[in-house]
Amino acid sequence: MAKGPDAFRTISEAADELGVPQHVLRFWETKFSFIRPMKRAGGRRFYRPQDIAVLRGVKTLLHDDGYTIKGVQRLHKEQGLKRLLAAANGERAPSPPPARDEGPVLGLSAVHLDAEGRERLVFALDDLQAAKRRLDALLRR
Repeated sequence: MAKGPDAFRTISEAADELGVPQHVLRFWETKFSFIRPMKRAGGRRFYRPQDIAVLRGVKTLLHDDGYTIKGVQRLHKEQGLKRLLAAANGERAPSPPPARDEGPVLGLSAVHLDAEGRERLVFALDDLQAAKRRLDALLRR
């Protein structure tokens, strides 16, 4: 028996409906503060219909419209959930805004990158610096 359109979905049902693996939904929860499924005892996730719509918007922006994670975060900050829900309904988002110039990245200022390439490089650098801090902390023990 199929669930109604207003029924809550488990993570496996949500993942199947969106066509992404479950670990991607859990990863998106860590990157997007606006993705907050209900959690029952034992940490089991239940996605409301609006949660599914927001996830569909995030997937569209990331997979179809070429946004990066930071780009979706910025879009949400500037335009709110309504923009994400619009993406879920098939409304195309404008091209991702250019990344703010944050100065040279590791002396690569002479390398010509488009805005998305630069944003990806800065994001990767942030991840590497965070990993280095964690490793340094472990080595100090």
